[in-house]
Amino acid sequence: MTSPDNLSHRFEVESVERTLALVGERWTFVILREIFLGVRRFGQIARNLNIPRPTLAARLRSLVENGLLVKVPYGQNGERFEYRLTDSGRDLFPAVVTLMQWGDKHLPVPQGPPLVLRHKLCGHLAEARLVCNHCNEELTARNVTPEPGSGFGGAQE
Repeated sequence: MTSPDNLSHRFEVESVERTLALVGERWTFVILREIFLGVRRFGQIARNLNIPRPTLAARLRSLVENGLLVKVPYGQNGERFEYRLTDSGRDLFPAVVTLMQWGDKHLPVPQGPPLVLRHKLCGHLAEARLVCNHCNEELTARNVTPEPGSGFGGAQE
């Protein structure tokens, strides 16, 4: 097994850096948040976020080009569009929820969380957790060990 100190080759294809190159800009994540909450139309997103329209257009174009959103016509003439999440875009839901929960905990507002999530299946307020898909135990920074994966790029020991 390679030690965490010997994982330098990971930077050649590092997943977090590649992902942040696509979605790491502030507006991109709040646009995705709006779409997760059901806001899909350009004007509605622009009003909710008070984002400059050219910035919103550029971010939406990038999200469509990179396969996180699809642009779907609506209305009688199909001249207007709304933006819907693809499977790839929906897979970012845990990241958005984790950021939201982190902000509620570490950057709280006096009134409490501005938004909570209710689980439709059981009716309770939900708090996201990262769990092992094998044993279902919660994953934390203290109970996982980084190891080279198949795309590591370095010689595995």
